[in-house]
Amino acid sequence: MIERKENLTEEQRMDYIVLDMEWNQPWPGSYAAKKVLPVEIHGEIIQIGAVRLLENGTVADEFQVLVCPKYYKKLNTRVSKLTGLKDATLREEGLPFRQALERFRSWIGGDCIFLTWGFDDIRILEDNILLHDGEPDWIQKWYNAQMIFNAQTGCGTSQKSLSSAMELMGIPATRPAHDALGDAYHTAVICSRLDLRRGIAEYGKALESHANGFHGAPPEGCISRAVFRGYSDHAKAMEAMNELRSHCPQCGAAMPNGKWIAQEGRRYMTMAECPEHGRYLIRIRLQKDADGTLRVSRLVYEGASDAARKYDELAAARRPRRRRRRRSTANDVANQRADRTGNA
Repeated sequence: MIERKENLTEEQRMDYIVLDMEWNQPWPGSYAAKKVLPVEIHGEIIQIGAVRLLENGTVADEFQVLVCPKYYKKLNTRVSKLTGLKDATLREEGLPFRQALERFRSWIGGDCIFLTWGFDDIRILEDNILLHDGEPDWIQKWYNAQMIFNAQTGCGTSQKSLSSAMELMGIPATRPAHDALGDAYHTAVICSRLDLRRGIAEYGKALESHANGFHGAPPEGCISRAVFRGYSDHAKAMEAMNELRSHCPQCGAAMPNGKWIAQEGRRYMTMAECPEHGRYLIRIRLQKDADGTLRVSRLVYEGASDAARKYDELAAARRPRRRRRRRSTANDVANQRADRTGNA
């Protein structure tokens, strides 16, 4: 039975805006990474791509814009290689963020429902809006299409990449990957094959079945996981994590935490150490729940895990380098004496 437009709920009558973005990040330890910004961000947006998906699954319109970065002006080599974007392209063709956002909102028009592939895009967008003295309160209705996809395809709680989901659905890649519009378009094609009305109605249930905030099986080297909920803001969540005492998984002894190292997507990690059993890596991730509060997913890894080695690399990159003084050898002393004798 086809529902008539006047019998649909407000959300069912809205257009879906399928959104994807690309963002730049400074290398850990670089000058840009040490900048103190007015608002903490985990990436500066360099490209916005979006597709307007109608209720019947038709792609009605497309939007894309390049953004000239204001704070992280030098493209991370990895980001440039992944997206194909160059510094010169962003300088010459990119718009300032405020102007790009204004153009995006004008294209959206009225109320809409945002769909993204993953949790990060909307968070990055909100952070960038705040960074440029704006208010993200116009982003009212947003859903992670991954959750709807998992619920309706039997993929459980595993976090499927966009390309994996396309392959599972038999969708050929007709647009470039790691391009904001290309990824938004492919996400829209996936969404056109889902029951979005039912997915939105059952979204809360899909989140609950999302392994309590975790994605499927524990990562390699992870020995424990826990979720903490109900924090009103970022500062309260981090304060609670600082006050939370770590205990050795083997003997239960208290382990003091080191300094947190920030990563992409509101992720942080630190190292704790047991005098008897050695080091353990603590990783946390902050995410917003449906009621607007923050939850913190906390994972503990073995000290010999790949995740712990990654921490060591980042910590070493951020450690200030000391110039080592060269020791004078016997030959150096003899040469210096000969120089003085010759100059006399």
